[in-house]
Amino acid sequence: MQACRREKASRTPIWLMRQAGRFMPEYREIRSKVKFLDLCKNSQLASEVTVMAVEKLNVDAAIIFADLLLLVEPMGLGLEYAAGDGPVIHQPIRTHADLNKIQAVDPYESLGYVFEAIKLTRKALPANIPLIGFAGAPFTVASYIVEGGSSRHFLKTKQLMYTEPATWHILMQRIVQITIAYLIGQIEAGAQVAQLFDSWVGCLSPEDYRTYVLPHSKAIIDAVKEHAPVIHFGTGTATLLKDMKAAGGDVIGLDWRVELDQSWQDIGYDVGVQGNLDPAILFADKEEIRKQVTRILNQAHNRPGHIFNLGHGILPETPVDNVKYLVDIVHELA
Repeated sequence: MQACRREKASRTPIWLMRQAGRFMPEYREIRSKVKFLDLCKNSQLASEVTVMAVEKLNVDAAIIFADLLLLVEPMGLGLEYAAGDGPVIHQPIRTHADLNKIQAVDPYESLGYVFEAIKLTRKALPANIPLIGFAGAPFTVASYIVEGGSSRHFLKTKQLMYTEPATWHILMQRIVQITIAYLIGQIEAGAQVAQLFDSWVGCLSPEDYRTYVLPHSKAIIDAVKEHAPVIHFGTGTATLLKDMKAAGGDVIGLDWRVELDQSWQDIGYDVGVQGNLDPAILFADKEEIRKQVTRILNQAHNRPGHIFNLGHGILPETPVDNVKYLVDIVHELA
C-alpha cells in the first residue's frame, strides 16, 4: 500500500500475476475435480486458492482468484471455457444490431460470488497482506466479445473500430459502466487495491489507443481511484505507456519488453511502476534469477513506488521452487 502511494517503504514489495494458478500442484489437484468457471463461482474455493498462494509463496499481496471475463456471462453473450481452447463467446458483437444482445448487468446480483470470495479472503488473510481486486480493461474485454475468443491479429476488433466507430464506443461504454460497478463492489467487499488488466491493448497504435481506448479506460480509473489505488497494466505497451499514464493509475504496469528505469523516467515519477521480470527467466537457474532481480532492483534505484512483479503471469510449467526463490531473493535484496 505504501508503494501504491509512492511512500517510503522498508523494502520493495512483491506479488506475482497468476500466483494462484496452474504451476501449483495444489491448484491442479483442485482443477482436476472442478471446472474453471465452477471454481470461480465457488466463493469458498476461490478464497482458499487465493490464500493458499500467499501462504505457499510468502508474497506481499493477494489477488482474488477470478477471471477477466466473468462479467461477460451475465451480459448474455454465451461465455464458455472450452478445454484447451480458452474462453469462447458464442454470441459475439460485430454490428450495431448485435448490441441488442447485451443484457443489463447488476454486478451485485450476478457477480456476488466474487464479492463473497473477497469477504472470505479478507477475513482469512493476515492484516498486513493487502488484497487486490481486478477487472479486465474495456479494450481487452471488448476484443474477446468481438472476436468470440482469443485472437492473434484482432482483425474483427479493428474492423469494428474502423468501420463502425459509433458501435465500438457504445460497446466500450457499456463495458465501462459494468466494470466501474464491479470494481467498486470488490472494494466495498474488502479489496484494498484494484488492478485493471489490458492484456491485449499492445496490438494498437498510439493514435488508435488515444481515439478508441483512452477515454474509456480513463472513465473507469477516474471512478475507482476515489475508492482505492489503481494499478493499470498492459502487455506489449512500450509505445503506449505515456498514453496509459494519461488514462490514469497510481501504478503503471511494465512488461519485460522495456527497461524499467528508462520507462519510469519517460512516464514520470509522479506514478509508481510495477514489474517487470520476464516470466521465462523463472525457468533458468537460481544464479540467473538472482542476476535479473538485481538488475531490475538497481534500475528502480530504491525509488518509492516500485512493486516487483513479472511482466505478465506465471507460466503453467514454471518450477514452484524457482517462484519461491524469486520471492525470497527480492525480499533479501530489496
